[in-house]
Amino acid sequence: MLADEVLSWLACRPGGRYVDCTVGQGGLASRILDLSGPDGVLIGIDRDEAAIDATRKSLAGFEGRIHLIHGNFHEIKQHLKSVGVSEVDGVVFDLGVSSAQLDQPERGFSFLADGPLDMRMDRSGGRTAADLLACLPESELADLIYRYGEERYSRRIARAIVRARATRPLQTTGKLAAVVREAVPSFYRHGRLHCATRTFQALRIAVNQELEILEESLRAAAEVLAPGGRLCVISFHSLEDRIAKQTFRALSQGPNPCLSRLTKKPVVATEAERRANPRARSAKLRVAERLLVGEAT
Repeated sequence: MLADEVLSWLACRPGGRYVDCTVGQGGLASRILDLSGPDGVLIGIDRDEAAIDATRKSLAGFEGRIHLIHGNFHEIKQHLKSVGVSEVDGVVFDLGVSSAQLDQPERGFSFLADGPLDMRMDRSGGRTAADLLACLPESELADLIYRYGEERYSRRIARAIVRARATRPLQTTGKLAAVVREAVPSFYRHGRLHCATRTFQALRIAVNQELEILEESLRAAAEVLAPGGRLCVISFHSLEDRIAKQTFRALSQGPNPCLSRLTKKPVVATEAERRANPRARSAKLRVAERLLVGEAT
């Protein structure tokens, strides 16, 4: 989503070095490699090992120009050091869950098909969504659903979850969606947005600690940019976009700014893209450019 807009702002050049912090299935990475050919380099990072495996296959034709790393973008500096790169010409963050992850019931990200309540982007360790639902006190669960999902009925939903788990652990997406559906008012069950959407979103963000690491990750990405290099952030959640906005603003102000904001307002998907892909409706792109040391904005 917003791939054309990202590529336009990224302004890829032959021989450039770029980082895709959420390489996913490699679609955007492939286009960056095309535009930076014949000798441009791309470093692709993803917490999802299955995504790294898929990208390795899809980008096999770019062997020698791509480094794929299974890891967290929070450690971008260490990842670049591991492949002998100190600075790059562009960094892209495409935040949130990918279409591939949503479409796999066994990952537990979606209520559209029944599956285990996992929701981990990195399945090599950490607590699952089922683990959180089993152990969090009702008040903490309600706060989590309200804070990360901006769910107006968070307390009713948390109460229903605690009541349901007293009988049997909540371990599947279908069961959780059913509990949420029964907890909310009848009119809320038939809105444009599925009544369980915000609860699932909140759990996914909490499981993967997505917001806790975002600001520090964006700051680290800004530090590895060469002068003139660009940082692109696509978000799908108001809290993510707020962090990107505030971080860009902080890094572009003060006596020694390191970034210049190129998009004062976020770029959104075109009407055609929103029609073709409903998931693009909430996508927002913000872009900043690395300044020379001491350069004024």
